[in-house]
Amino acid sequence: MKQSVPTDERASGARNQAANVVVTEVLVTYRRGLPVITVPLPSRRERCRFTLRPVSQTVGDLLEQVKAEDRGVERAVALAADERVRIAASDTVESLLENDFRLLINDTEYYVKSPPQERLSTEEITRLSDVRNLVNQLYEALNVREHQIRKERELRAQLEKLTAELQPLEEKRMTLEHETARSTSALTWVGLGLMGVQFGVLARLTWWEYSWDIMEPVTYFVTYGTAMAAYAYFVLTKQEYILPDVKDRQHLITLHKKAKKIGLDINQYNHLKDEVDKLQKDLARLRDPLQIHLPVNRMDEKRSPLTKIKDMLEETTKKMKIT
Repeated sequence: MKQSVPTDERASGARNQAANVVVTEVLVTYRRGLPVITVPLPSRRERCRFTLRPVSQTVGDLLEQVKAEDRGVERAVALAADERVRIAASDTVESLLENDFRLLINDTEYYVKSPPQERLSTEEITRLSDVRNLVNQLYEALNVREHQIRKERELRAQLEKLTAELQPLEEKRMTLEHETARSTSALTWVGLGLMGVQFGVLARLTWWEYSWDIMEPVTYFVTYGTAMAAYAYFVLTKQEYILPDVKDRQHLITLHKKAKKIGLDINQYNHLKDEVDKLQKDLARLRDPLQIHLPVNRMDEKRSPLTKIKDMLEETTKKMKIT
């Protein structure tokens, strides 16, 4: 006599049997370079296509899209095909599509076969690079002239503004330069006069008052004392005792003292001069068709060593004058 099976048990057994069935209805294809996955939705019994971004999207984003498309999806999990291990939601879509995987939606499990990823050959990469360069050249030919004119106007406007700010400071500096030059020149002549006085005193003592035998040790100590004074200058100023450098240093000291008296801000002046020099170099680079694509460092490399040394000397002289 056959024993009847309750309806609930038969439904439960059918549901468990359906959960163990592997259905191959999820397809993954590539369209325009992006992976497109087609997933059947359980509630509507229709397929839905999702376009994925391999780098920026994750597995969790894909599962959330499936749940958002069909509210009847209560559970969506991605599993590894071989090990049947759950794939983390933080994994990228790119890593997900490297191997086959299983997609579990509610009680239905789908086996997803990842399509082979297309790899560009060397010739295709070279051809693509040539096309890209051609497009860039075309864009440049159509737009670079307008961009140059607009950029040149901006630089000239900035240059005019800085020049207007620099003009009153430049007038004060020129006045100070003349006064300081006269003061430094006067000190130079005073030094020459003192050396002449020293020469006259030593000559008087050598040939009129005393003899050379007596004055020889005196001149030795005078010479040695001069050497000690030069060495003391190096110790105090960290500069070698060279007459042009000594003159420039005295010139700067006098200039700074007088600048404070008349209210001239040397630091602001130097900053404005640097900005003006930078804008002038940018304008020259913008107007030169051979250097427009070169960065500033490459422009420096293109110059000869002699030009570099000359520019360094001019820059050093300029900074020594106003520092």
